Parts: sequence; structure tokens; C-alpha cells
Amino acid sequence: MPEPLVLRENRSGIEIVTFNRPDKLNALNRGVMDALDRVLHDMLDDSTVRAVILTGAGPKAFVAGADISQFLEFDPAAARQMALRGQAVMDLIERFPKPVIAAINGYALGGGCEIAMACHIRLASTEARFGQPEVKLGIIPGYGGTQRLSRLVGKGRALELILSGRVIGATEAAAMGLVNHVVEPARLIDEALALASEIAAQAPQAIRLAMEAVHHGLNMTIDDSCRLEASLFATLFSTRDQKEGARAFLDKRKPAFTGD
Repeated sequence: MPEPLVLRENRSGIEIVTFNRPDKLNALNRGVMDALDRVLHDMLDDSTVRAVILTGAGPKAFVAGADISQFLEFDPAAARQMALRGQAVMDLIERFPKPVIAAINGYALGGGCEIAMACHIRLASTEARFGQPEVKLGIIPGYGGTQRLSRLVGKGRALELILSGRVIGATEAAAMGLVNHVVEPARLIDEALALASEIAAQAPQAIRLAMEAVHHGLNMTIDDSCRLEASLFATLFSTRDQKEGARAFLDKRKPAFTGD
């Protein structure tokens, strides 16, 4: 039986999802995208999953882009279908109601960079490399890369990377705001787990609504986004966890959040 294209491991409520084509530098094909989509949907309503870490198998790559061999047979209709399918999976990651952390252990190029950018937080190994080199193949990013990169690092930097196809290291990526933290390779998963655990210890509904406020608010005027924030803030006062958080603070103890 062939190895699964995407592996799962649960560590105390933190789900580690690993792209598992190390011999192909974890390159994306339809099988990988379908497997990732299934895994994400499986975790969507699983109350035992409090946070997700995405990473790549092997020491060389997070995801080194798409499997280029498939492009030889594509016509415009097939290419559009591929792009829309990929964008749907990226949107699922970005809108996931639980924190998704990218632990980028090597090459994150093309679709791999797009997956990382769809995640809520990005941790990179010092060995990580980032880029949108599609122009070198005569195409452009198709999984939302032109949009998310410009939102993360600004229009000028995004255009420089996209138009040149240049690959940058983790330190430069962090300096421009593409990644949150850079750590030594041996510490990458431990650091991602520590951050995920810190987040997962908070009230689940507060985490979900905080992400909703940020995600939707970025596409609104400041007045509308603040109204959204106020509405979500008020909603949390109907939860048991809000009362538990307030009581725990006043009692000078750690809260015991239940997700209710």
C-alpha cells in the first residue's frame, strides 16, 4: 500500500499535518490537494483538535511548489480549474476556525509559499526558502499568491518577488513580514507546538471570533470592521468561558475553559 500523501499526528489536541512526498520535495499535485482538503474537513468539527500545524516531510522542503509535469497537458480550461480548486483549499485554510500554523522546514516555493501564506501564523527554519517563481515557467501564481503576498509584505515587495521570481531566505522573509519567527531546524516543530499549545489553552470561541474579526475586518472600512468587532465582543458575553475567564482572573487562578 502506498504511503499517505498527507500524514496526521495528534499531540494533546494539536494536530500535526505533514505533506508526505519527500522524494518529490512534497510537490503539490491533485492527490495532495485532495488529501489536504479531506484532512481539513475532517478536523473542522472535531472538538479534540484545538490547533493545526502544517509542515513537510524530510529536511529539504515544506512544499517546493506544484508538480510541473502535469502542466504539459493543460489547456486554459484545465489551468483555470486547477487554480480555482487550489484557491478553494487556500481559502479553507485561511478561514479555518482553529489556528493553523505553518512550520516551514525548507523550500516553500510557488504553491508551497501560497499554502504558508494562507496559514494564520508562520514559523520558519533557518533553512527555509521562499518564493513565487512562476514567471520562470511563463505563468503567474494561481493559488492566491498575487493577493496574499501583497497583503503581507506590501505591493512593492510583492511585485519585486513575483516579477523576478527570486527566492529569499528566512531572515529576509522575516524582515519583510512574511514570517513571524525564524528558529533553528531542530527546534522548529517544538517551537510550533509550544505556540500552538499556548493558543489552544485559551477560550476556543474567543480564538475563533478573534480570527473572524481580523480576517473579515481587513476587507472592510475601519468603521464597519469596528462594528463587527463590537458585535463579536458582545457575542462572547453569552458564553460560559467568558464568565470562567473573569472569575479565574479575580480568583487569581488559571481558567478552565471548556469551549462553552
